Amino acid sequence: MAVLPIRISGDPVLHTPASPVVAIDDELRALVADMFETMDAAPGVGLAGPQVGVPLRLFVFSYTEDTGDDEGEDTGSLREYRGVAINPELYISPTSVEPADPDTESEGCLSFPGERFPLVRGAAAILRATDLDGRPYEIEAEGWLARIFQHEFDHLDGLLYVDRIDPVYAKVARKIERKKGWGVPGLAWLPGVDELDA
Repeated sequence: MAVLPIRISGDPVLHTPASPVVAIDDELRALVADMFETMDAAPGVGLAGPQVGVPLRLFVFSYTEDTGDDEGEDTGSLREYRGVAINPELYISPTSVEPADPDTESEGCLSFPGERFPLVRGAAAILRATDLDGRPYEIEAEGWLARIFQHEFDHLDGLLYVDRIDPVYAKVARKIERKKGWGVPGLAWLPGVDELDA
């Protein structure tokens, strides 16, 4: 396994819709193993093929949530979601018309590292995809897991989360991009070597 360079905003692979995966073979399995290694090293909770320069419709994810009790109390009971979504479909609940809450709805992205901006997302999502054994599966997600799925799925359509944020925050993001010299092809960072916060 290897840690792969993560492309930074401006690289064409991040802004172009990805192609379907046509074969689950040893080459794809090696890529997925490297993507998990890269995501964990970053560290992140999701990573899509285009982010490592591979224009294919797949992403990996890893998220642990406290399942709580019926009243929402922390019970110390954890559920881990970790897997790969190959050729995913995503069904999303309608988004709120209220503005995003900067305290509870801010996202970051490994391809726009070190920054976070508020973004309204659907509160629930259904992910349908194929795993590395070629088996279809479905996950019903709420909260942050639903947000992760939406964020990674956007990458497969050539979108970064900063493409969706409120115009006021988008202006700030563009200024940061210019200041850091991003927004051009060929830029990447390597987790474990380039210490960037994402």
